[in-house]
Amino acid sequence: MKKIFVSLFLLLAFGLGQQAFSFENITTIDETSDKQIEAIEPETNIAPLQAEISFDWLTLDQTQREENIEKYKKLLFENNSSHIYFSKEDFKKEFAKYYKDKDFKLHYMLTNNGVTEDEDAKYCAFYFKKGTLVMYAIQYKNNPTNAFYYSAFGKLYYTDLMSKEYPNYPYTSMQYDRKGQLKSAIYFITKDIQYMFDPDKEFQGIWYKDKMYDKNGKQTLTRNNW
Repeated sequence: MKKIFVSLFLLLAFGLGQQAFSFENITTIDETSDKQIEAIEPETNIAPLQAEISFDWLTLDQTQREENIEKYKKLLFENNSSHIYFSKEDFKKEFAKYYKDKDFKLHYMLTNNGVTEDEDAKYCAFYFKKGTLVMYAIQYKNNPTNAFYYSAFGKLYYTDLMSKEYPNYPYTSMQYDRKGQLKSAIYFITKDIQYMFDPDKEFQGIWYKDKMYDKNGKQTLTRNNW
């Protein structure tokens, strides 16, 4: 089974009622077996701002599509106006203090008992279907553009970084693993439209609602929970 990990911020754009920690079923994570994971879905009252933009990917000619891809690639990587594109070394320096959750026993207890928010942070728990907590996510209220995913023992798995515009559109999102390796980069134009790039800066596709299209306008994927 192919291993995938879904960014909680990406799930926000999937139309899940703007629930701040609303995750779809995740197939697996590193160092866990290939079983389906269930998640708790707390609520938020965020009402993001966005412009009305039509989806014209299928009507553009190939040159226009390539120009759009290059435009958003530059915005994400070359311009780095969001200041969330890091080298491995810079990422480790910037986020070293998050590599181990010093309060993991408390956070494990909270998330395992269904607590989704306190005065300091919002939480989400990931369970195997048998009810074993395998991972939890933390979004600190004093730093809401970052989310950290930890094992049940407080080891950092992944970090989601959002540009300062979040939750308003457009904004950018990048996900890194513990080693500071970029795993994905996304440019959120609106809730419905996102350009996705891989760690090598290669275009993966454009999402429009529940469908992804490649650079040639061919549908390649669909997503649930739209």
